[in-house]
Amino acid sequence: MPDTAAVAKTTPINVRKLGHLVYEVSDIERTTAFWTEILGFTVSDRNEFGMVFLRCAGDHHSIALVPSKKHARPAADAGLRFHHLAMEVDDMDVLFRARDFLQERGIPIDFEGRRGPGGNVGVEFMDPDGYMFEIYAKMDQVGPDGHTRPAEQFNRVTTLEDALAQPLPESW
Repeated sequence: MPDTAAVAKTTPINVRKLGHLVYEVSDIERTTAFWTEILGFTVSDRNEFGMVFLRCAGDHHSIALVPSKKHARPAADAGLRFHHLAMEVDDMDVLFRARDFLQERGIPIDFEGRRGPGGNVGVEFMDPDGYMFEIYAKMDQVGPDGHTRPAEQFNRVTTLEDALAQPLPESW
């Protein structure tokens, strides 16, 4: 059976949404400024351990920052690491404006365009410690039958302009 097929649940756990990401940073104030001034989040709280809790909607926090005792991320070859976190935005227009905004502020962009599975178009960029984050729009939705877009429709592109000029089929 392919892993995209709908299967009967055998667990009592039914996750409603991904809640929040907590990660260590080398400079708590610099990274707080990144999340508030660049990504538009709001500080909800700070605690006695120096953590900062940030929100983008109604939940108390979607991101929490922990001051690192080491003041640097582990080297890329140090073992398993967090790859990236993606956050949905309204549409392609927001992606274009966000890309320009990030570039104007010297935020390193790692990728823009469409990678393949899911059909979403995104912009991937680094925070001050070099962690990768993505903003995206137009993610394929999977129905109860588990049917997903076939690989021949992925149409990978490496610019937002190409993603806009080469839209994916609406159905598959």
